[in-house]
Amino acid sequence: MGAWDAWIGREETHTDHVDEGLAARWLATLDRAPCADGTAPQGLHWCLGLPDAPTARLGPDGHPLRDNNGFLPPVPLPRRMWASSKLAFHAPLRTGEAVTRTSRIASITEKQGGSGTLVFVDVAHETHGESGLAVSETQTIVYRDAAPAGAPPVPPPPGETAFDPAGWDAHRQIVPSEPLLFRYSALTFNSHRIHYDRPYATGEEGYRGLVVHGPLTATLLLQLAARELGDNALTSFAFRGMSPAICGEALNLAMRGSGDAIDLCAFASDGREVMRASATA
Repeated sequence: MGAWDAWIGREETHTDHVDEGLAARWLATLDRAPCADGTAPQGLHWCLGLPDAPTARLGPDGHPLRDNNGFLPPVPLPRRMWASSKLAFHAPLRTGEAVTRTSRIASITEKQGGSGTLVFVDVAHETHGESGLAVSETQTIVYRDAAPAGAPPVPPPPGETAFDPAGWDAHRQIVPSEPLLFRYSALTFNSHRIHYDRPYATGEEGYRGLVVHGPLTATLLLQLAARELGDNALTSFAFRGMSPAICGEALNLAMRGSGDAIDLCAFASDGREVMRASATA
């Protein structure tokens, strides 16, 4: 029996609304126009049904404290990352509708890696709108040991090479800024300090700078797909973080393929792979 087996199957439910203010703030944050048919853009569900722990119940990293009363297991490893997600888009959410998000701990796995102990927690989310299931998602969270003293910063500084968009059907470059990270943290009620507290991100967690949120990078890839294929065109989307994206550094978004074989990736300026994704339409 594993140390965290008692948490497997644990559930929690949150209710929310896709109100006009949220939709407007989402569009403003991403500098994009609204969907013509009144639906919400894919990715906005990450702003709904969020944990609402009181500020006094936050841990040193800005996430809710881990204890025996929480939804997530009290894994005693200091670093937490959203490693990957697999999503199915069943129906678009619409501005103004009520939503319910049910989350369940699907599995917990402990492994030994090159950087020490890793604990992977798979959380199955279902977001229902007024017409039924809209988005189903399995999110993988990974907990890690602290960076060893004297370890080089992560990721390494950009090399001398450059990202080459050849071989990709679509390409967009963006430089994530501090205001973009701040706004996305506000939209998702995410107070993880690696996204806004540079001394904490560099001194405590060993990053080279402020870290771009994984779901923000995924959202930018979804936005690229919407630009090329139309709003709410994807039926599935899966992504995995490969390396941290750093605030203030160029992020190249790329896409190729069609139908049931769509590849999307995010790259640093020197070609380092930041996120790998696949989709179907």
